[in-house]
Parts: sequence; structure tokens; C-alpha cells
Amino acid sequence: MLRPTKILVPTDFSESSDKALKQGIDIARQYNAELHLLHVIPAELAYSVSDYAIPLQAIEALEKQQVEGAFQSMKKQVAGNEGCEDVTISLDIARGIAYEEILRQATENGIDLIVIASLGRSGLAKYFVGSVARNVLKKARCPVLLTK
Repeated sequence: MLRPTKILVPTDFSESSDKALKQGIDIARQYNAELHLLHVIPAELAYSVSDYAIPLQAIEALEKQQVEGAFQSMKKQVAGNEGCEDVTISLDIARGIAYEEILRQATENGIDLIVIASLGRSGLAKYFVGSVARNVLKKARCPVLLTK
């Protein structure tokens, strides 16, 4: 029987990922597990603005604002959940392709359960069975709980 000790919950701050976080917190409380909340910032920003001769300092400032904004959003998301006081929660931010960063974090942190929303808010993917969730399901080395 699965007894998770480290749970990874990826978030894009959507309503679906709020539900996944609630499930992750419930499971973490039940098994006294650590919870790792992860937000992935798309790496496309630096590449897309480099074509417009925007100064490097402006790009770095924008990226820093993204990270700070994401941390604030994660803190709000956690604070909005009952029972999170009883759980050890770490907030992590990565930059890159969402499913690749989720899988990398899972491997590097010894995650033994990923709780992920079936749909997020990532462009066209919101119209299909979430492409990020699908790729995580296919390639994860640990169990994945897919929430609606």
C-alpha cells in the first residue's frame, strides 16, 4: 500500500490546481508527509522578447517580478486551505517546460506521489485532456493522482 512521505503538487493557480492542492494537503495530513508546491514559469519569455532588442536588465527585472508574483500567489493559495498548518509545505518555482520541470523536481526531491489537476489554464491545452498532466502521467516514475 502506498504511504507517501513526499508529495508534489504542481500549480498554475487555476481552480483545478486549487482542488489538487486540497487533495494533496489532505493526503499529507493523513500520512504525515511533506508537501512540495511547485509553479513552473514558461521559459519562452526570454526567447520571445530577445527579438525586440529589449535590454537584458529589463528582461531580468520582468523575470524577477514573475518569480516574486508567483511566490505571493503560492502563499495565498496555501493560506486559503484549511489544515495546511499541520503540514510541512515548501514552495518551489522553476522555469522551463512544465511537465519536464515537474518530472525533474519529482526525481530530485525523492517525491513518491504527484497530485496534479487534469486541466489547467495553459493555452490550447485547456481544451484537451491537459497536456501537462498527460505527459506527467506517461513519464512519472512514481504514482500520480489525477484530480478533476
